[in-house]
Amino acid sequence: MSDPQESQEPEEPQAPQEQPNNPLHGITLESMLYQLIAHYEWSGLASRIEIRCFMFDPTINSSLKFLRRTPWARTKVEELYLEMIGKGNYRG
Repeated sequence: MSDPQESQEPEEPQAPQEQPNNPLHGITLESMLYQLIAHYEWSGLASRIEIRCFMFDPTINSSLKFLRRTPWARTKVEELYLEMIGKGNYRG
């Protein structure tokens, strides 16, 4: 008798899917954060998204760590980024 797992071929890695309607496709969280800070500065960012990592002794690393672990906060950052680039007054 053969083991059913041995007869299965390993799955091929899937190529990244094209996302033509996703304005965030290809933009890293780190890139978004740098652009938001350049545009709003930390104080402006903290007034728009009230989270401690923006308000008290903010750093890129602490903010990225928090945002990667906190989906609701990351969503707020993504929404603010989309709002910023959608206004047309941002030159990135």
